Amino acid sequence: MSPAPRWWRLEMEAPPELEESLLWKLPSLGIRRVAIQFSPDQPREHQLVAWLPEVDWPQPERLRLAEELQRLTEPFAIDLPPLTWALQDEEDWSLSWKRHWQPDPVGERLLILPAWLEPPVEYAGRELIRIDPGSAFGTGSHPTTRLCLEAMERLAPIDQRVADLGCGSGILGLGALRLGARCVAAADTDPLAVRATTSNAELNGSPVRPGGPLQVVEGSALELAVLLGEAGPADLLLCNILAPVIAELAGQFRSLLAPAGVGLLSGLLVDQAEELCRLLALEGWRAELVASQGVWGLLQIQWCRAVIPVDVA
Repeated sequence: MSPAPRWWRLEMEAPPELEESLLWKLPSLGIRRVAIQFSPDQPREHQLVAWLPEVDWPQPERLRLAEELQRLTEPFAIDLPPLTWALQDEEDWSLSWKRHWQPDPVGERLLILPAWLEPPVEYAGRELIRIDPGSAFGTGSHPTTRLCLEAMERLAPIDQRVADLGCGSGILGLGALRLGARCVAAADTDPLAVRATTSNAELNGSPVRPGGPLQVVEGSALELAVLLGEAGPADLLLCNILAPVIAELAGQFRSLLAPAGVGLLSGLLVDQAEELCRLLALEGWRAELVASQGVWGLLQIQWCRAVIPVDVA
């Protein structure tokens, strides 16, 4: 009888600058058993936990993984936190996974709830967003997601049409629906994210179907504009994507956001905000840094008609 397989348990601190990049990079390397461990009492102290089959990750491969993760730190000029490796015997992964998640209140009205849990009585009255954390496409723990959800709560998008560009797990669109939005059109270039959004929509009683409150398409700004359809640009644009991608997409925001609408742009570092505001102004948008958490910031944008200089001489 062959011995039971064993697993490497990888742990490392997840600095706020790196968390989003880590959650993107690890699945791209075939590492999908990933969790971000944190307590709502200490929301800024995050620990990444991942499980890798021992047979597939000998020492040379683990060293190469560390090198890959080190490259993620270069845009932020920080050091990669130490990686801790420990061997574990085979276990029930679903139970192990679930131990790392708990109800997570956001703002005054929302509660992010792992799909298998019942809402605690102390959070009665909050609007539930049920999420399957297994997809690692956004569970509400990252500051950029929380900034967007809290800003949406302040804006109160009642009966509004919402566009979610780079939807990930769908958590922002689902939050918009819970806060009173009429409908959400969502897009992501990653087919796994589209699948995650579709699955989480089912969990929340808003299945993706023609005429349903939430629609999702694989693609970027062009495909999202098509999904918005004849009704035209949305009242509220959500875009939780890293700053360089926001800069690339800024020229297409007019096809997604109505002239009187409001956009919430997250995924950017506070020290990137000034340059991003300048680039958005060149595209006709008035942008303002309206909230921050740690190193991460949130921009709010609105259309600003260009002023045409008049020669009075």
